[in-house]
Amino acid sequence: MPRSVLAVDIGGTKLAAALIGSGGDVQVAERVATPPGGDARTLWKALDGLISSVTGDTPVAGVGIGCGGPMTWPEGAVSPLNMPGWRAFPLRDRLAARFPGVPVRIHNDAVCVAAAEHWRGAGRGSANMLGMVVSTGVGGGLILGGRLIDGGSGNAGHIGHVVVDPDGPVCECGGRGCLEAVARGPGLAAWAVGQGWTPGRAGGAGPATAAVPAGPSTAASPAAGPPITASPTSGAPTAGAPTSGAHAPSYVEAATATGRQLALDAAAGDTIALSAMNRAGRALGLAIASATHLCDLDVVTIGGGLSQAGSLLFDPLEETLRAHARLDFARRVRVVPASLGQDAGLVGAAALILAADRYWSPGD
Repeated sequence: MPRSVLAVDIGGTKLAAALIGSGGDVQVAERVATPPGGDARTLWKALDGLISSVTGDTPVAGVGIGCGGPMTWPEGAVSPLNMPGWRAFPLRDRLAARFPGVPVRIHNDAVCVAAAEHWRGAGRGSANMLGMVVSTGVGGGLILGGRLIDGGSGNAGHIGHVVVDPDGPVCECGGRGCLEAVARGPGLAAWAVGQGWTPGRAGGAGPATAAVPAGPSTAASPAAGPPITASPTSGAPTAGAPTSGAHAPSYVEAATATGRQLALDAAAGDTIALSAMNRAGRALGLAIASATHLCDLDVVTIGGGLSQAGSLLFDPLEETLRAHARLDFARRVRVVPASLGQDAGLVGAAALILAADRYWSPGD
């Protein structure tokens, strides 16, 4: 009987696939660049080739998929905003046809990250958790009573569109002052440029050689996992790597004014960059305080590229959270860095199959 699950993680810049063991261990994983500007056929061909390379002749017990939205859920027709070649693309059906006779399940990529951190990461052992990703966007997934909460359309936990500043910037969703509009990396960098920030002016190292501060004091919590640094392929935090000295990721950011460069300049003392990180931290703290009061959370995990800023982001977050989470039940919430790094999406996709009692509620 097959013991491995095929996990697929689909993003606008990379496609990832892995075989995941029953305990959530990554047995083999491969990543390829998402074909830029690819049409539906080109994108599917790239994904199909990646899956063939990973699985070979190995039978699998099921297929779990994480993909950016929008999507119809749980049917799995996907229209990722950063992949215009796929509009209402029947991704789940295509994979179900390719792997007949086994369960094939799909969820939002940020939800999969949250499931992974709850199952095998920084939120392990918590019954009530919000898992967040703060990167080019802000997403999340919600665990209550030890189970993933889906909501009516699969979008429960979408904290990026909690309003933190009613008079704030316009969000891509059409609203104003959403957490995502304030705290996502590109938006934060654009705000800093508007304030007069010149990337690199403070002497912050360039993207290929830079180190950012280690995580906040909350990282010492047993649930926080090992220290985190930049992942060489995705920019997500990676567990167990060194937290000081220069890092040399295998990628270089295409743009100079990025959230990553902003964090580097803040670490070098640039006053505008520091203000930007404070702005993001305050917005995150406000949103987490609201979510904590609404859901009575034990822990919030934060991953994604911007979380690598460490104390530059987490200190103002904690200060704001503690100023607004004043009721006794809310004070107990802990905010910790995510610990699974670039494998989180894959592990969470596998959890839809391997730990379905907690992370999958629709029937197949």
